[in-house]
Amino acid sequence: MKLNDKKIILTGAYGAIASEVAHLLLSLGAHISLVGRNEQSLNDLEKTLASSVKDSRNRMITIVADIAQEDDRRKIIDKTLSNFGQVDVLINLAGLMSFNQFSEEDPKLTEELFQVNVLAPMHLTKMIIPHMLEKDSGQIINVGSTFGSIAFAWFATYSATKFALRGFSEALRRELDSTGVEVSYIAPRAVKTPFNSDAITQMLKHSKAKIDDPSKVAKDIINAIQGNVKEKYLGFPESIFVRINSLFPRVVDKALKKQNRDAKKFTKK
Repeated sequence: MKLNDKKIILTGAYGAIASEVAHLLLSLGAHISLVGRNEQSLNDLEKTLASSVKDSRNRMITIVADIAQEDDRRKIIDKTLSNFGQVDVLINLAGLMSFNQFSEEDPKLTEELFQVNVLAPMHLTKMIIPHMLEKDSGQIINVGSTFGSIAFAWFATYSATKFALRGFSEALRRELDSTGVEVSYIAPRAVKTPFNSDAITQMLKHSKAKIDDPSKVAKDIINAIQGNVKEKYLGFPESIFVRINSLFPRVVDKALKKQNRDAKKFTKK
């Protein structure tokens, strides 16, 4: 898909990855609805983008919305259609993280992760599909995680939500086959972002995990849109471990034992 003049909804817009995605989209001539819960953060992002990308101010709008709320999801769709006339791409990038012992996790946090990471993208997608089907074209980009294919200890809920998002993406892609509406699932590995808590940052450093820069992940997302990529796992050797885990999960169980023991130490900090 060529992105010039395409109309795009981007959730979690002021996040580290999403803000980089927004910059690239505007540079390529797209129009964007920047969606997020914090009005000041959205306004700051809009000013930054307007000053860094020539002639972009009239190609973006901000929408203060909580994607976990039905009325706000409807507002996102309605405002985008009102301003741009259509939606060509929906990028589901908003998300929440949890890193703890599952038996001690607050049930409210468990529910919130499923609301934001799974149900909200599903409901928002459901709202926009009829519009895309009417045009016989469109693309849904669901940004997941390596944790959606390899379930890591101490990330039980987060992994579960990303497994669910991956399954939804795969099923919907098959359901929409030959309609002109594409569904892509992009799975980054660890990313250098404020999304990570101090405990996660320390754990990643201790385990010497490879961590990608948000700008690199953003470029991969853009490439997925442009190339109609169905599924993309970012980073080596993580992309290989995904394949191994699907075929030989017990092998991965053994390979992760030490990392799991090390990670446990940081859930208590």
